[in-house]
Amino acid sequence: MKKFIAFAFIIFSFTLLCIFVAEKTDVMHLAAIRLSPTFIPREEGKIALKWERLPYPCFYKIEVFSKTTGLVKDIPDYHFVCSDFTLDSTYTVPSTAIPMYYRITSYGMFGQINGPSEFIANPNFRDPPRPVPIYRYSGQNPASPMPFLVWHTVPTAVCYEVELLSGPPDAEGGTALSKRNHLYSTKAVFTNGWQADLRSYAKNHHIIYWRVRALGLHHEPIGEFSDAEPITVHPDKPVPDRPLINDFDRMPNYEQPLYPVYEWIPLNGVDRYEVELMTHPPQKENDASPTPDRAWHKVVTNASTAYDEYPRPYAGEYYWRVRGVDANGNTVGTYSDSEEFIVKEQDSRVFAAVFGDSITHGGGAVSYSPASLEYSYTTYLDFSAINLARSGDTSRTSLERFEQDVLPFRPKNLIILTGTNSLRASEISAEDVIADIRAMRDLCSRNDIRPIFLTLMPVNPQSIAFAFQAATDPKWHAKMEEINDYIRKIPHSIDLEPYFYDRTHTVMDYGFSIDGLHPDIRGKMLMGEIINAHKEVLRQ
Repeated sequence: MKKFIAFAFIIFSFTLLCIFVAEKTDVMHLAAIRLSPTFIPREEGKIALKWERLPYPCFYKIEVFSKTTGLVKDIPDYHFVCSDFTLDSTYTVPSTAIPMYYRITSYGMFGQINGPSEFIANPNFRDPPRPVPIYRYSGQNPASPMPFLVWHTVPTAVCYEVELLSGPPDAEGGTALSKRNHLYSTKAVFTNGWQADLRSYAKNHHIIYWRVRALGLHHEPIGEFSDAEPITVHPDKPVPDRPLINDFDRMPNYEQPLYPVYEWIPLNGVDRYEVELMTHPPQKENDASPTPDRAWHKVVTNASTAYDEYPRPYAGEYYWRVRGVDANGNTVGTYSDSEEFIVKEQDSRVFAAVFGDSITHGGGAVSYSPASLEYSYTTYLDFSAINLARSGDTSRTSLERFEQDVLPFRPKNLIILTGTNSLRASEISAEDVIADIRAMRDLCSRNDIRPIFLTLMPVNPQSIAFAFQAATDPKWHAKMEEINDYIRKIPHSIDLEPYFYDRTHTVMDYGFSIDGLHPDIRGKMLMGEIINAHKEVLRQ
C-alpha cells in the first residue's frame, strides 16, 4: 500500500511538473493566441459570448467594463465593473441597463496563459438606440388577451411609446407611427414594460404586432422603434393578475441602499399598489392576503415605485412583494412574486460610505429610482461604498439623521453631498447650509470619520420646472457659490461644480441632467470619475 501511495505521488508530482513546464515555457505557443469572442442570441432578449476553446485544459476569466466619459484627466477609457469565471467556451451575459464591454483571458493551473482579448461591446445597445424585446409570444408560447410586453431599457429614456398593429409596419425602425395596420399607441409608459389590453383587437386578429420606442422629457424620440414583434393570442390563456417585479436590467453586484426602493411593472387599469416588506418569505406565494407579521407596508398611487422611508441597516434576508388594491383596500388579483434582498453583515468599520440627498441616493431622467443602480455614482467608483443617502433630504434633514444612519457603520471615509434641495428653497439661506455642513464635519471629527465633502453642482431651474412643476429660488446660484467657497476650504474636499455647466456657464448642462437636478447616467459616471481621480484623499 505504501509503495502504491508513493508511486501515485510520483505520478501526480510528475504530472504537475509537466503542466508547470508547459505553461511557463509556453511550449505549445499559447501566449500568442488571442481569443476572439463573438455574441450569439439567447432566448428572452439575452445574449451570450462564444469563443474557440484553446487546445489546452484551462478556464476563462470574463471581465466586465463600462466606458468612461473621457472628461476627467488621467482616467482610463474603461471602468472595471466585475468579473466571472467559466470552464465553458460560452458565457451568458447578464442583462444590464447601460452598454457594457467584455474581454476574456484564459488561465491554467499556474496562472495566466495569454493576454486578454480585445474589448467587445454588447450588441443590444444599438446606434441609434432601439429597444430589444424580452418577452415573445409565438404559436408555441401564445399570449393571453392581456399580456405583459417587456423590453430592455434604453439609457436616459424618460418614457416609451408602444404601438399595436394588425400586421407588419410600413417599415422597420424609424420614429413615425405606421400608417398601415396601426391599431393603437400610447406614450404613457414610464417603465420598460406594459400590460397590453388586446381583448378588443384579438376578436378580429389572431396575430397582433407590437413595437416600442424610447422618448425624452418632451416626448421627443430617442432612437427608433424596435423591430415589430408578432403576438399570437390565445383567448383562453389566463390573464396575468399580479404586478411584475422589475428586475430585468440590474447592474452587476446589485445591492439596495440603506433606504430601499422597490420597483415593478404595473397592471393595466390599476392605479393603487401596496408594497409589503417581510423578514421571511411569505407563507404562500401569490396569495391575496397581507402577511400578518409584515415589517412594513406602504400604499402608492399612479406609481410603479415605492420608497421605503425607514432605513434597513440590520444584516439579514428581506423579502418584499406588491399587490394592486382597489378603493376599498381589497387585493386586485394576487400579490406579485416575492423578491429577496440581503443586507450584508459589515465589518466593525466600513471603508467608505456616501451620504446626502437624492443625487447620492440615486435615480435620474425623471422616471428612474435609486433601485436603478446605473443612476448611482457609487456604481462608477473604484472602491465599494455603502449608500446611506435619502431622497428628499435638505442639509438640515441630513444632519438630523446623521447619528442614526452614519455612526452605526463608523466609515473610515464619508463622502458627503447635501444641500442641493436647500438651494432650491428660498427660505433656506447659504448660511443655514454652511452651519449644517459645519455640524456634520464636527460629528465626523468626534467619531474618527474622514469627511470628504463634494461641492454642490449647478441646477437648471427651467428643466426643474418642466419636470417637477416646482419653482427654484432665483438666488440659487449665489447661494451655491457661497456654500462651495466654504466647502473648498475644508481639507479633502472634491470640487464637482466646474464640470457640470452648460456652454453659457450658468446652469446644469442638459446633457448631464434631463430634469435639471439629478445627474443622469453620464453625469453619475462623471461624478464617480472625479472622485476616483482624487482617491488619495481617502483614508486607508
